[in-house]
Amino acid sequence: MIFSVAGLVKMGVNMTQIHSPVPLGVDFKGGTQVQVKFEQTPDINRIRQAVAAAGVQDATIQSIQSEISTSGNEVLISLPVQQDETSLDAGRKQIVDALQAHYNNPFTESNVSVVGPTVGRQLETKAALATLYSMAGMLVYLWFRFQLIYGVAAVVACFHDTLITVGAFALTNQEISLTVIAAILTLVGYSMNDTIVVFDRIRENLRLSRRESLPDVVNRSINQTLSRTVLTSGLTFLTVLSLYIFGGQVLRGFSFALVVGILIGTYSSIAVAAPMLVAWQEWRARRGKTATLPAAKRARV
Repeated sequence: MIFSVAGLVKMGVNMTQIHSPVPLGVDFKGGTQVQVKFEQTPDINRIRQAVAAAGVQDATIQSIQSEISTSGNEVLISLPVQQDETSLDAGRKQIVDALQAHYNNPFTESNVSVVGPTVGRQLETKAALATLYSMAGMLVYLWFRFQLIYGVAAVVACFHDTLITVGAFALTNQEISLTVIAAILTLVGYSMNDTIVVFDRIRENLRLSRRESLPDVVNRSINQTLSRTVLTSGLTFLTVLSLYIFGGQVLRGFSFALVVGILIGTYSSIAVAAPMLVAWQEWRARRGKTATLPAAKRARV
């Protein structure tokens, strides 16, 4: 709850400052990013002066710290979106010309990203739709496989995971890129799989213990699947944590989303999705309606 509120507050602040709930990478907001590798250790202040002397406005310059790089001579230079989409390569040329003319340190371009404003807006819309469609598809599947309330609970848990993960990017001022969206979609599936394991055990226990109250069945089901959840999520977390520590700057956003998402996804499967079944039954009981959850069918021998 604390992380959710903090993330929402930060996203609200960002809306007033940068007109977006989270910082967006060049994939979505458009612009030019040039990753430059120098032969000698670069001086960020001198690079900034060289770029300004060449008349390049609003450039963002940052050193790339990579744990697997031995030189540490790489710099990322970003320019805001160019309104004239017919000259998208102009930003890259401005940066290269500025460094050649005003900064005496041989360099090579190791990576260049150029995205126009129209393409950026299209990618942003498609990324949001991809996340929503994935959740809608899982809701329909769980509706037919279990019952509608199971699907609603699982989707709410996934939305909870996505909100906190995006909020973590807002709190740490990290940019959302296409690789981050891929990580979020991966987390939606991962969290849903964890939730289905708990739901399936609840449904099985409902068949075996028909006279037991639903809260007791849910608690017992969570405890029975807890060791599996901890082992699976723990090993996966160690893997993505290693990716975050040793993967370098290129994979930093992707691995950060996985680190946060796996922790929150494991929590939501236990403390968000399953308790919603109990809350739904109690709400139905207060309205004087019967509320029964489907039990698993007896296996055929």
